[in-house]
Amino acid sequence: MRNTLLRMLAALMCVLAACADVTPVQDFDLQKMAGKWYVVGFATNAPWFVNHKEGMKMGTATLVPTAEGDINLSYANLNADGSCWRMTHMANKTDTPGRFTFYSQVWNNDNDMRIVDVMYDDYAVVHTIKTKNGATEILNKLYSRTSEASVALQQKFKQFSLETGVLPENIAILPKNAECPEV
Repeated sequence: MRNTLLRMLAALMCVLAACADVTPVQDFDLQKMAGKWYVVGFATNAPWFVNHKEGMKMGTATLVPTAEGDINLSYANLNADGSCWRMTHMANKTDTPGRFTFYSQVWNNDNDMRIVDVMYDDYAVVHTIKTKNGATEILNKLYSRTSEASVALQQKFKQFSLETGVLPENIAILPKNAECPEV
């Protein structure tokens, strides 16, 4: 019990330190971020993930910039029964390029999203700090323009996730999945 408590305390300290230091990529270009991405990696310190990660599969994210510099985010995942799970958020720009905020009505939480690494025609690493009732969780996503992510890119994502306080067992490279039809 004592070791578990110490481990949790150490992880929390790591997360708090990491949150303060995660900054968006330099020279962020919103227009180049636009379009369809595959969500190939998922990492979080959220307790719910432990019971759900085995059933998770690759989905898609579509980012559409607005004239004001915000991003319309649309996520889609094909469920095992053939139905589609969809979620949309309007992420509002901040004074820091590459950093956006939004409130999720689905999850009832505030989100501070940062594009921390990107090669616009290949991949993006997205770091989100989620806050609900004073509790904070980290969510990292690895986006790819294709349904494939190189081993080197997967390792880069895993290392970044560890550095932001996510435990190794809470980092997943998602298996391929069929896509939801366009709406």
